Amino acid sequence: MALNNAPDLTKQPPRSPRVRLGGFVILPRMLDKGRATINGKQGEYKYACPLDQRFLEFKGVDPEGLKKQLAAGKGDGEILEWIDKHAKNKLSDAEVAVWSQYAEQRVPKDVESRKFFNELHEKVAPKREDVHSWFDLLDLDDYVSFGGKA
Repeated sequence: MALNNAPDLTKQPPRSPRVRLGGFVILPRMLDKGRATINGKQGEYKYACPLDQRFLEFKGVDPEGLKKQLAAGKGDGEILEWIDKHAKNKLSDAEVAVWSQYAEQRVPKDVESRKFFNELHEKVAPKREDVHSWFDLLDLDDYVSFGGKA
């Protein structure tokens, strides 16, 4: 069953990890990847990747259960309602705000992560000195991957 509201991630990137839904960063991007995966149009993007797992674990959401809701054709607002109802972790607005702010500023901490980060940074925009966080790198990689000039 093809979803009408699914982006084609072979032609455009998912939403930025900075875009928020219900106060959560990462979530709209993950929904784009999930919908595209259902349609077989995910390109090189992965649903429930390590970045998505940060949201899924924080909120306590089963990725397969969420994917079933996406497959039913639910929009972002309906998905947010489903998450609020079915997530294991009930969080205050303040907890969500702090988590999202932290996630938005997160940088690679261990040697392996820094190596991966630096290799990707060097590949997509070696001269850019304003790439510090994971979100900076993802936004830049998305832009360059679809023809933008770094």
